[in-house]
Amino acid sequence: MQKVGQWSAEEVSHWLNEEGMQEYTDSLQQMDGSALLRLTQADFLTPPLSLVSSDNGRQLLERLETLRIEHHMNGHANGNAGLPNGTAKPQHNGSLGLNGFRKEMVQIPIPMAVVERSGFPQEWGKTGVAFVYAVFCFVTTSVIISVVHERVPAKEHTPPLPDKFFDLFDRVEWAFSICEINGMLLVGLWLVQWILLKYRSIIGRRFFFIVGTLYLYRCVTMYITTLPVPGMHFQCSPKLFGDWEAQMRRIMKMIAGGGLSITGSHTMCGDYLYSGHTVMLTLTYLFIKEYSPKRFWWYHWFCWTLSAVGIFCILLAHDHYTVDVVVAYFITTRLFWWYHTLANQQALKETSQSNPFSRVWWYGLFQYFEENVKGIVPRNYQLPWPLRLSPWIRGVKYSRLDTQ
Repeated sequence: MQKVGQWSAEEVSHWLNEEGMQEYTDSLQQMDGSALLRLTQADFLTPPLSLVSSDNGRQLLERLETLRIEHHMNGHANGNAGLPNGTAKPQHNGSLGLNGFRKEMVQIPIPMAVVERSGFPQEWGKTGVAFVYAVFCFVTTSVIISVVHERVPAKEHTPPLPDKFFDLFDRVEWAFSICEINGMLLVGLWLVQWILLKYRSIIGRRFFFIVGTLYLYRCVTMYITTLPVPGMHFQCSPKLFGDWEAQMRRIMKMIAGGGLSITGSHTMCGDYLYSGHTVMLTLTYLFIKEYSPKRFWWYHWFCWTLSAVGIFCILLAHDHYTVDVVVAYFITTRLFWWYHTLANQQALKETSQSNPFSRVWWYGLFQYFEENVKGIVPRNYQLPWPLRLSPWIRGVKYSRLDTQ
């Protein structure tokens, strides 16, 4: 095996690819093996290396420490093992080693696993608060739907509003089931991915806060403007006219069924502006793409297809007006992008006159959730339990030492 110090720039790039650190290839493309070994923590605090990763080069430095150990061992074995018999120099205590070789103590630092990084604390208590907030918003939405249902005009008296998409495409009865199946697939994929994320608590509270806020906004738009049903095919539950006990049972049934028509839990009308199904189809895809490796392009395209087909099927089923879907898409994407822009820029986490984002009503909650998160959360994965069953899911990674 060629010594690390003798590597060319091409061999350094090859090593980076083998170690899964492709993001450093461009920044280190002119660096040979000798220069690679001289990298220190200070190099990752200034451009261009400071722009590559938010972990200050921690993972790459761990692998470099392994390379330095290997380089030291090879150099010691090949060039500093000792002198021929009879020519060995005495040790500091005046004695010679066995067979005339010098004894020498070599201290090799071994990188230890980092239990917790101060820049990305877990703070599960805050995640619990975000979860309670999301549940509260979902329950509130169910209550508002029940209230609005009582105000929806009968389709015989107020027919569906004109919609350009409905003019172009006839209704397909089974399309809404496809939409909900796609939505459940995306939620399931995101749940599995979230469980495997190393910083799942930080990312989890981001998801709970954003989805809760989107459903809270939905309460406002549904309540202030009640639209007639989008199609004559709707079979809405009878109005209860102030029977609060029956309304509570209907609300609990909706919550238990996740608000899905496919489970038979959603038989109320009026929750049109804007579409909750579009919110979930869009938001789960955005989180899946944001917190998975960029090289998983096939996974991203698969999830995008599920999301796009699901949204199209909402309209194809004539279960929402086109404006419901368009508004839901824009509100979901903008809130997601705004939140992550704030979270990824340390300067935007401080309240000031020069920061217009600090005037939004949820900025205080945002500061509470993100105040201790320093930088962009890495896309690192590990099993949620101590036993690591797969070599590619681990906390601290080491390169294999070639002792030949």
